[in-house]
Amino acid sequence: MSKAVSIKEYLASHPNIKYILFGGKGGLGKTTLSAATAYWLARKGKKVVVFSTDPQASLTDIFERNIFGKGEVEITSNLFALEIDADKRIADYQEEIRQKIIKMYGEVPKEVEDYIKSSAAEPAMAESATFDAMVELMTSGAYDYYIFDMMPHGHAIRFLGMSEILDAWVNKIVETRKKAAEYGDVAAVMSGKGSLAQEDKILEELDFIRSRLGFVSNMMRDQEHTAFFYVLIPELMPILDTRRALEMFREFNIPLSGVVVNQVYPVELLKQKNIPAFLKNKIAMQQEHMKTIQKEFGPLIRGVVHMFDREPKGLKMIPEVAKVLFGEA
Repeated sequence: MSKAVSIKEYLASHPNIKYILFGGKGGLGKTTLSAATAYWLARKGKKVVVFSTDPQASLTDIFERNIFGKGEVEITSNLFALEIDADKRIADYQEEIRQKIIKMYGEVPKEVEDYIKSSAAEPAMAESATFDAMVELMTSGAYDYYIFDMMPHGHAIRFLGMSEILDAWVNKIVETRKKAAEYGDVAAVMSGKGSLAQEDKILEELDFIRSRLGFVSNMMRDQEHTAFFYVLIPELMPILDTRRALEMFREFNIPLSGVVVNQVYPVELLKQKNIPAFLKNKIAMQQEHMKTIQKEFGPLIRGVVHMFDREPKGLKMIPEVAKVLFGEA
């Protein structure tokens, strides 16, 4: 069995990495670890942006600063954070669709307008809005590192699956379009409606969406430029979830860079006098689960972060998390 290397050693051995992703279920500390990693890299003189695609996560809460919907906010020297207002982005996107329809057809039919309005209620719309913002940010080239607190793996897999389906679909349309081009040109000229040009516009939109999804799909498979860490805690369900997630990502040929075990109660607490029974039992239970984690994910373990005596929030505590995660005083 190969020896596990720390997250610090892993990044040092992959000098071309620019995208760092933290995956896992909500409530396990992904946002905290993302913020701590961003802080550590910023202190190294790198320009870093940290961004959450999990609608349940809150960088505003972690940094104790209102950054929601305010663009890329500088938290401290070299460290920026971005929290998207998905509702505003959806509204902007809906208006963009309206304008494109008006430009192509002269008006927006009532049934289409009703559909556009109702689309905001779709659960996937908020995810799509933040996902699109993530791609915009990553392709900007404005930062040395882009650190992401990802959506739960089920949503991530769905986007990756969507990318492959859309890719095949657009390729099929292009193939059919090329075969029918000469007939379509004649029909368009005879009808005077310019239908072929309209089809090209729609195809152009599909191709743009495909390129966005394809970028993330390729990025997640690129071990040279991307590090993908999965976060778990020493409890049964997160262990089972991590096992399933690894299998799912493996099916999509997405390599995992490692796992980080978070929220571990220090065993040293057992040495204290009058330790409450529930805490003693909790530590014992966690240590049993740590044996399972070591057995299943041993070579992949990049760090173990203990529980703190207060919430790891704000610029007083985030550096403390970074010290533990990166092993530096």
